[in-house]
Order: sequence, then C-alpha cells, then structure tokens
Amino acid sequence: MLKRMFVASDPGRARLRFAARAVLGIALAVVICSLAGCSLPGVITGGLAALLALFTVADSTVRGQAVTTALLPAVGIPVLAAAAGLHPYPVARDLAFLAVVAAGVYARRWGPRGHSLGVFAFMTFFVAQVLHTSPAQLPGLCAAVLLSVLGAAVVRFGAWCYERGLPPAAVPAPPAGRGLARVTTRQAVQATAGAGFALVVGQAVSGQRWYWAVAATWWVFVNTASRGETLVRGFRRFLGTLLGIGLGLLVAVPVHGAPVPTAVLLAVAVFGTFYTAAVSYTWMVLWVTVLAALLYGLLGVLGPGLLVLRLAETGVGALGAALAVLFVLPVTTHATTHAWIQRALRCVHACTAETAARLGGSPTADPAPRVAELEQLLGRVRLSVAPLVHPLNPMPDRKRRARQVLALLDDCAREIRGLVAVAADPEASHDARLAAACWRVEAAVEALTTGGLEPLHHPAEPPAEPVLAHLHGLERALADLAEPLRAPTGSPLVGA
Repeated sequence: MLKRMFVASDPGRARLRFAARAVLGIALAVVICSLAGCSLPGVITGGLAALLALFTVADSTVRGQAVTTALLPAVGIPVLAAAAGLHPYPVARDLAFLAVVAAGVYARRWGPRGHSLGVFAFMTFFVAQVLHTSPAQLPGLCAAVLLSVLGAAVVRFGAWCYERGLPPAAVPAPPAGRGLARVTTRQAVQATAGAGFALVVGQAVSGQRWYWAVAATWWVFVNTASRGETLVRGFRRFLGTLLGIGLGLLVAVPVHGAPVPTAVLLAVAVFGTFYTAAVSYTWMVLWVTVLAALLYGLLGVLGPGLLVLRLAETGVGALGAALAVLFVLPVTTHATTHAWIQRALRCVHACTAETAARLGGSPTADPAPRVAELEQLLGRVRLSVAPLVHPLNPMPDRKRRARQVLALLDDCAREIRGLVAVAADPEASHDARLAAACWRVEAAVEALTTGGLEPLHHPAEPPAEPVLAHLHGLERALADLAEPLRAPTGSPLVGA
C-alpha cells in the first residue's frame, strides 16, 4: 500500500499539483473567513466548502468547472438553512436527511455537475449536524460558505488554473437506462435504504454522533456502480478509518487542539487526502479521518473514546451500504464491468480512426480528446473489476482472467498513446497499409463488442514503421482479449 501511494505514476505531476493547490485554496478560504470575523464553526464550514469546491468539481472544461463551482452555494445554502431549521425536530430532520441522500445520488444521472452538487448538498446537511447549527448561526455560516467558495475559485481559476490549455478531460457518464434499469436510480434507492439503516442503528449506538454512520454509507456509494464495487469500497473505508484512528491517536490527541501545530497537521492531512485520492481509497480515508480528528480537537471534544466511536459508526454505515447493495435492487458486478469494457473497446476504435484520419491529412481530426476519454474509461474498468482482483476474493480463475483483461487493456492504451504521438509528428504521412490495419482493428473491436463467434487471429510479425508497429501491437492485444472476455458458459468475468 505504501509503495502504491509513493511510487504510483504521476504524469505531469498532476496529483502533486492537485494536492498543493488544494492546500493553498483551503488555506486562503480559512484566512478570508478569519479576517471577516467568522466564528470557529463558520471557519470550519468555510474550509469544508472550499475543500469540496476543489475536490468534487470535475467537469470536462474549465468553463464547466466554473459554472458548477458558482452553483455550489445555490444548492448548499438552502440545504444548510433547512438543516438548521429542522434541528429541533428529530423526525423531520432525519426524513429530510434521507431525502437529501436520495436526491444527491439521483443527481448523478446528470454527470459530473450533478455529482458535485449532490455531494455538496449532502455534506452541507452533514456539517450542520456536526456543529449543531441553529437558525441564529445561519447568517455567519452562509457568509463563510460564500467567501470560501469564492476564495477556492480565485485559486482554481485564477492563481493556479493548470487545466487551462489542456485538452478537455472526458468524464464518462454512468451506463444509461430507463426507470429502475438506470444505475443512478437504483443507487438512489439503495443509498437511501442503507442510510436509513445507518441512521437508526447509528442513533442506537450514539445519540450524539449518529451522523457519522450516515456519512459512511453515503461515501461508500460515491463513484461506485455495482454491488461488488460498493462492498470493496465499504471494506476499504472501514480499514482506512481504522488506520486513521491509529494515526489520530498518535498526532491529533497529543496536540489538544493547539492552534499552530493543528494548522500544520491540517495542511498535511489536506495534502494527503488530495494526493492519495486517485491511487488509494484506503489512504484517502486515513487522511480524512486524521483531518476530522484535528477538527474535533479544535472544537475541544477530541479524545480516544470519540475516535473509537467514529470507528463503530463507520462500521454501521459500511454494513448499511453492504445490506442495501445485496438486497435492494442489486446491480451485478458482471453487468457493470461488461458495460465499461465495451465502452473502452469502442473508444479504442474511435482513437484509431481519429489517428488514421489525422495521418491521412484531415485538418479536423484530433485523437487527443479520445485518448483522454480512454484513460477515464480504463479507470472505470479498474474500479469495476476491483472486487475480483481484491486479495480476499475466493475465485482464483476469475481473478486471473480479470488481471489478464486489465493488462491487455493497458497494452491497448499504451499502443494508442504511441500511435497518437507518432501522428502528432508533422513529418508522419499516410501509408496504404494503414487503412487495412485500421480496418482490422475495427473488425476486432466489432467482434469483441458484439459477441461474434469467429476467432480473432494474431497478426504477423510487426513492421518496422512506427505507426504500423503500434497498430500491430494493438491488434495483438485485441486478439488476446478474446480468451478472457469469452468465458465459458456460467462463468462470467466477474461474479453475478
């Protein structure tokens, strides 16, 4: 796990920049709120708002990111007001919280913007429970939210907008469908059921900190699309919380909320959260747990007993998510994985076609956005296959096939990147053999995505020309994919 965190590839130092910018943006938001005279709860609320604005907004263009960021307070402030107004009425408050969970998950059907707004709405209601927000506190907290989002936006879109000039990052939408066939609809029902379980059992465990269980259920459902993904994520959340509590006992409890060391440790925890998010969910949760412990230290309520209670409530939330995905409108891992693999393969063909057109002299052909889309889709495939390659998985044959599929898809992506790099050379030109090779790639993808029974033949020895050599490697990887994808009857790639 340590090796994965520190040695993982970081092309263009994207994760490093992502984390460093987050520390700067959140620090600026906290300073602005402090200078504006906000109370400690206001500063904490503002810091969380800035964190979410920098972490969850993932539109494919800078303009889209700016629009989504501007919409965050429009969603969060009414939710904050509702949470504060309903705080004295537990039943109404609990029902409203579940409604926010349902709406927040359902909003993912509208892509990255819906996801960001849903997360912001949920976390706004959540922080109101943490701080026991009353209507009298609303003006100060709302001002903190506005100032913090503005501060985060200044850093993200002004001082440090490293996305400007880069090709838009294609964020894949969830698999489509209608009614209960739509994954986001089924997940909205599942998340609400799981959160309801977590709320009731969490209140039985602690009448004061029950909201931790609901938050655990919520975050287990984020960025998952099948029951296998959700179960693995629940396990990783519990493990990350356990490790984070151990670290919190070592670093957060001893400082007793002292301002200077706490501020330094908070910056480290924020950096760790953002830096590890893309490579290890367990490590990200560890840093989030340390971050929460430090904030409770500032509020003067931190102690070993509180951290143990957090672990118990996290376990309740993970259990609620597990029960929901197993028994409430389950979405099979096999179906989800199959859908993402199909989309990745079609994107491979689209990348090849765009590159061929570019080499053929088309002035409008640009394979770069397709390559970015392919990377995003392969990320979704890895997430979907995670339950099968998990060390605790008891099915070695499926584990082997899943690893083989991932390796071959990575081979496809590597050949595509090489192909696009060659096409970017102004001296590169069209070769008559290129059209035939691209046709073979199209035929191979068609056979894999339509379930054709004809065998896929391995190409001959690779040619010397770079473009044709990359296409040859792509053909070979696609031919090798046929065996693990066409599993024997009754033995899908991943469990049903």
